[in-house]
Amino acid sequence: MTVNLEVAEGVGTLRLDRPPMNALDVATQDRLKELAEEAARRDDVRAVVIYGGEKVFAAGADIKEMQAMDHTAMVLRARALQDSFTAVARIPKPVVAAVTGYALGGGCELALCADYRIAADNAKLGQPEILLGLIPGAGGTQRLSRLVGPSKAKDLIFTGRMVRADEALTLGLVDRVVAPEQVYAEAHAWAAKLAQGPAIALRAAKESIDTGLETDIETGLAVERNWFAGLFATEDRERGMRSFVEEGPGKAKFL
Repeated sequence: MTVNLEVAEGVGTLRLDRPPMNALDVATQDRLKELAEEAARRDDVRAVVIYGGEKVFAAGADIKEMQAMDHTAMVLRARALQDSFTAVARIPKPVVAAVTGYALGGGCELALCADYRIAADNAKLGQPEILLGLIPGAGGTQRLSRLVGPSKAKDLIFTGRMVRADEALTLGLVDRVVAPEQVYAEAHAWAAKLAQGPAIALRAAKESIDTGLETDIETGLAVERNWFAGLFATEDRERGMRSFVEEGPGKAKFL
């Protein structure tokens, strides 16, 4: 399989496995969607790591496959392409991308679907589609601009240039830079810590933030308000407040 889901200690790792560069062909896109939806459903998956292996995250789409597609074929395929990435973005649990090596084109767009990005200090990221006479088609024009701002996104998309990890950190494209051999361990530790947290509250926080970024503030506030009040019906809220009163802050156990 070109993508696998491995689960341990409440953390599901979506592992790309299409050597040598994890090119995201149609079969890989469809498999990614299938496993993202599985991770979203499974109760034993409480947080997710997206990982391409020690050498490369994903170098982009399968250009040879795309070259053979005409306008009609891509009209029929474009929605499915976006849907596969959106399935990752909509996992209602914390998601971290562990970025090693290249994360270009579709690979960068996949990293953008995560809530948090940890990159190797030798990683290179970018949206080089313009160099093919194209634009990003798996969410890059939308998610990148929301993450780093429109002018920085336009610079990256207009030029197609790659950025190294240090510049990506400065831009806000990644959130932490570590040694290559530490990338997966750091990402797994981030996910494992959140896997111990209150699952419904984490879902509420993610949905409230993401909805707010996609709509006006009044709608965002309404979503926040409804989730905030609704969490008072959960066992985790009762446990968290009881622990705070009886033991002090930060000691509640939610599993």
